[in-house]
Parts: sequence; C-alpha cells; structure tokens
Amino acid sequence: MSSGFRTRAGQGNARLRLVCLVVCFFFAALPVWAQDREEEIVANLAGGRVIMHVARDTIIFAAIDQPVEPHAIPPRVVGIDSGHIGVLFGASEWRSPADPKPIRLDRSYQRVGATGARGDLGPAEAEPDLELIGTAFLEKLRPLVGQLHHRIDFPPNQPIVQIVVIGFAPGDYGPEVWVVEYRMEQEEVGTRGEEYWQTRLLRPHFTQLYPPEKHAPRILVESRYPGGLKGPTLEEMIKSNDPRIASVLQNGRFEKVLENLRGGSAQKAPPVESVDFMRAVLPLIAGSSSFVLGTMEQQHGLNWVVPPSEPVEKAEEDKNRPPGAPTLRGPIKP
Repeated sequence: MSSGFRTRAGQGNARLRLVCLVVCFFFAALPVWAQDREEEIVANLAGGRVIMHVARDTIIFAAIDQPVEPHAIPPRVVGIDSGHIGVLFGASEWRSPADPKPIRLDRSYQRVGATGARGDLGPAEAEPDLELIGTAFLEKLRPLVGQLHHRIDFPPNQPIVQIVVIGFAPGDYGPEVWVVEYRMEQEEVGTRGEEYWQTRLLRPHFTQLYPPEKHAPRILVESRYPGGLKGPTLEEMIKSNDPRIASVLQNGRFEKVLENLRGGSAQKAPPVESVDFMRAVLPLIAGSSSFVLGTMEQQHGLNWVVPPSEPVEKAEEDKNRPPGAPTLRGPIKP
C-alpha cells in the first residue's frame, strides 16, 4: 500500500476518547492521563466491514456493524457527489462537553462537483475528483484533530478515519471502490509547564479495491475497520463452502451467481439474483450485528434494500450540477 494519492490509471474503536489534558484510546497499550481536566473532546468510533459485489452495471454493497466497544456508533453512509457514496469508519462523530450536539462527518457535507472525464496523469498525481473528495473530509477533520495537545499513544499505521468510497467514475471508467484513510502525526512543540503537542492530520491515502488490475479475477471485495478484525471474508466463505452459509450456497436460485463468483467473473452475475443472494447471506454472517444493504446504479443512484435506522442526510447540492443528473437519493425498496 503506497502512501499519498494514487491514480486510477495506475490501479491502484466504538468510542475513542481524545482528551486535551486526559487522553485515553482503546488501542493504546498504556493510557495517558494528567491530574487536571479543563476540556475534552470525545470521538466515537465506528467499526465493522463493507462488502461490495459489482454485478454487471450494479454495485451491491453491505455495511456490517462490528463495534469494538458497547454502545458504539454504526458505520454511516454519506452522499459524496452525483455518483458516489461513502461508508464512514473510525472517528466519524465528535462531541464536546460545551456543545450537546455532536459533530458528524456525514452531516452538512458539501457535495463536490463533477470534474469531467479522466485524463492521463502521472504516477504521483491524483484524479481531480478524488482529490476534491479527500480534501473535503480533510477540512472537516483538521480542526477537530488540531485540538489534541497531549501525547496520544496511537498506532501509526491505524487511520483515525477510514472512508470506503463506492460509485461510478466520470466518463466511461465504470464502477469503482476506493478506501480513503486519514492518519495523524504529533510533534512536541513546547512545555508551558508540561508537555504540549501539536497534532496534525495528514493528507489522505487512497487505495483502489475495484476494478482490479487488467485480466485479474473479478471477485467480491471487502474492507474492514480496524484492519485487524478477524474472521473469513465472504469471498473466502463461498470458496470454502463454509457450513455457516450452507443454506444459501445450496439454494438453486443462486446457482448462476455462485458460478460467477467462484469463477472470478462476478461482473457477469445477474444483478437481481445477486441482490437476493446478498440479502439471504448477510443475516448468516452478521449474526446479531446490524447491517445495511443497498445498490448503486449509474443512472438511478442509491437504492436501499435494507436501509439504515436513520435516514441518510442529503448532501448540499452543487450549484453547478445539471438538472436531471443522477442522484444518490433513490427510492427506498420495501
């Protein structure tokens, strides 16, 4: 996984307590704290996994809530632009004792505008639309992370926020899935009678999950947060005939879907049967955990099959968005 932006041409836990004078994070081996507490900011973390199945021109996605602490927030979905949604993990909700209303990354999001078809970029450059998306979330996160002035024992390879971007690229590029990660770094800049650290949010890191390299198999793709979540992926369960999903694997209605998934040609699977397959298998792999299931189509936007418990807030429209352009606010299926 390389750092910085990656171009498409090149392919490419849950409550977190972040305290100005008292800092405790569940990943930390040893929490850090001080005697006095003046002000604290608390970030609630969402943990879990996203499973994506691209069946012809339909992207089927599922987000499963796998909290790392009781009473954690679930993964949340945000409309990003006219062709993409994002599933938010990590510190996607922040609270301050001075303000009872939480700051949520999925609220009051300024939808970015389209940037046109893709060009041939150099290996160190980012696609303009990806850079816009990454910068929009960076600007929302930066002032929150900047309030942290005590040393935080935080794994350097663990993003504080992770966004799974799902949708369709401009032009004829087609379906795509990216994981966008935001990490932070700290530097001791003064004493003021005690340790004083400056916390800085780093530029986002992009990793492309779909489409794969040319001629590579087209399979189910999955992303998890935190990355150490254990258990087989759905792709692995299908190929090993896992007994936990035997009732679905033995259902004759899904024979063609499973043939495509096992053969590395998931993009040829019939969309309707693929949606029904995901709807049948999700309760078996999620267990008692909640999940959402939806589809993305280039011309019809987002449709919910199993909607979230709260509505997805509509992003503020780009004033330059042409009338009749695809929308993420498709009708909810019964």
